Amino acid sequence: MGIERTERQLMVGRWSQAGFGPIARRRLCAWLCILSSLAYLPVAAQELEPRAYSPNPIGLNFLLLSVGHSSGDVLIDSSLPLSNVEAQFNAPVAGYGHTFGLFDHVASATIAVPYVIGRATGDVGNDQREAHRSGVGDTQLRFAVNLLGGPALTAREFATRVPRTTLGFSLTIVAPTGQYDDRKLINIGSNRWAFKPQLGVSQPIGKWFVEGYVGAWLFTDNPDFYGGARREQQPVGTLQGHVSYEFQSRLWLAADITYYAGGSTTVNGIGNDDRQSNSRAGLTLSVPFGTRQSMKLSWSRGATVRVGGDFTTFAAAWQYAWLN
Repeated sequence: MGIERTERQLMVGRWSQAGFGPIARRRLCAWLCILSSLAYLPVAAQELEPRAYSPNPIGLNFLLLSVGHSSGDVLIDSSLPLSNVEAQFNAPVAGYGHTFGLFDHVASATIAVPYVIGRATGDVGNDQREAHRSGVGDTQLRFAVNLLGGPALTAREFATRVPRTTLGFSLTIVAPTGQYDDRKLINIGSNRWAFKPQLGVSQPIGKWFVEGYVGAWLFTDNPDFYGGARREQQPVGTLQGHVSYEFQSRLWLAADITYYAGGSTTVNGIGNDDRQSNSRAGLTLSVPFGTRQSMKLSWSRGATVRVGGDFTTFAAAWQYAWLN
């Protein structure tokens, strides 16, 4: 009871003294819930993933270890008594994937689990607030299959293939397994399911590789948002484009861009003016080490941001691959 009163009632008391009524307080909670999703941006609409539908031989296993650092401002409605909102977080991620044949097409399944260490600061009226969080984030599962141009090939067959246009489909599922406490405004986990169906087309042109993806994030409700409220979120549509150049086998550099829009939220039936219409741009470099290992380095930043995190992100990922 003491912890709940400290986290919830004292905040409400400060807002009441500042002249914020019940509706205003609920709207402030809804806006501050933006911060609760910041720690999971690497798997949300802001992601940039070049060569996500590149064909691979069947029977390939890969282990992934990565770490990302993001920091920047959080842009919100200027009419609200919130200002100078900033956040930064580090997110080590461990993942595993496997490729296999599905109806004569190559398919893959992956699982990734992050551990998030984050900090958010901001002014609520005349009060400065700060929050630190660390813990296991929501688990991400991804299934992908090449519908066209990606036949199921053994490693020997794959080595002699001629690259061609491919069309792929993927479904990403984010399960609510992360650390979550409804007594806190800012959490590591999201306490809801999220689904992202996506189509991606890839076109090789000599040493160049051009890609375009279209997808959408779909969310279930969070029935236990701060203080027992119900939070709903509209879908977020996403577009991605990538152009990469392969210097030699598995050594490539990509220029990346993404645009995402939608995602308006409602808390206990009260709508918020928080529709996103944002874009990001970045670079990705993949460097092989021997036949089984590779390192991927990436950088990205917000290009245009209406609402949400205007972050600069650096990430490094190590991958080890082997065949069955």
